[in-house]
Amino acid sequence: MASYNKVLLMGNLTRDVELKSIAGNQSVAEIGLAINRRYRTKEGEDREETTFVDCEAWGRTAEVMKQYLSKGRPVFIEGRLKLDQWTDKDGQKRSKMRVVIENFQFMGSPTGGGGGGEGAVSHQGHNQQGNNQQGHNFRSAPSGGDGHVPTPEEDIPF
Repeated sequence: MASYNKVLLMGNLTRDVELKSIAGNQSVAEIGLAINRRYRTKEGEDREETTFVDCEAWGRTAEVMKQYLSKGRPVFIEGRLKLDQWTDKDGQKRSKMRVVIENFQFMGSPTGGGGGGEGAVSHQGHNQQGNNQQGHNFRSAPSGGDGHVPTPEEDIPF
């Protein structure tokens, strides 16, 4: 049976990007994203709900996100769902769904001015098979923590 795992989200960072270095000097970033949904009830009342999503980015993608994004900044991400499973210190089985970021786009500043317009700058990693997808300005290491591909200075659009 065929499978397809793709997530597209646009929201604001709930905290500054947390960058860590793991074995093999590989970078990984933990990112919190808040996605707001506005809707109207049957009674005509306007409501808003917020969904909080934990995300992770690897390699150059993680480094660029740490360098240019901070709490409150809007961002558009493309990635895949990943289920983490572990046993906690009390022996209880735990799990958590998160998004592994494969590509992202800066969306401007949270107040609507400053950091460029919508879609001003994008960043792309490799897809699962390691092929570069079209339409993005520069590349990073494959998401998932294996290997690092240096980005030539002239490819960075900042």
